[in-house]
Amino acid sequence: APAAVGYHKKVVDHYENPRNVGSLDRNAKNVGTGLVGAPACGDVMKLQVEVDENGKIVDARFKTFGCGSAIASSSLATEWVKGKTVDEALKIKNTDIAKELCLPPVKLHCSMLAEDAIKAALADYKLKQDPNKESEKKA
Repeated sequence: APAAVGYHKKVVDHYENPRNVGSLDRNAKNVGTGLVGAPACGDVMKLQVEVDENGKIVDARFKTFGCGSAIASSSLATEWVKGKTVDEALKIKNTDIAKELCLPPVKLHCSMLAEDAIKAALADYKLKQDPNKESEKKA
């Protein structure tokens, strides 16, 4: 497809065969939901993680409205967080996502959005585990 011109094959692969599309139960205590957007480009990314009682991420889902790079970034992010602990997932950097997908500089905001979405989902999860931590969250 001509629309895919200029996209790396890994981006096209995730765009055409996105992993983990869908939603988890946002009301479940062990599900964290992150919703982030970049008004500048109109991309909106929802990323959810499901964490088991050992603090391991057992499932992840995403819904992204945006360009191929945004969809690929969030698809890759869900693949990468699965099987990791919450703390390990927090170490995922947008630079790693960008490198894996060979994103051009003009699309780096897509990988940053994915990193933000992971962090937002994990913050939401942590908040649900201990609602009294709200005051300490901005450490």
